[in-house]
Amino acid sequence: MATQTYTVTGMTCSHCVSSVSAEVGAIPGVTDVQVDLASGTVTVNSDQPVDETAVAAAVDEAGYELAR
Repeated sequence: MATQTYTVTGMTCSHCVSSVSAEVGAIPGVTDVQVDLASGTVTVNSDQPVDETAVAAAVDEAGYELAR
């Protein structure tokens, strides 16, 4: 099991949290996604480490940006 935490910019409400959770949760191998709106962090649990570019693409698809 792997856990990775990312910072996402642009999230302002519960809809943002839902969108990011759904898109990142759809990445193959992801088992859980926790979004903390206050801090802008997204914690991803997965069977194996997830490629950061896949997470960035999912966050972008949701309409937000992965801080690097």
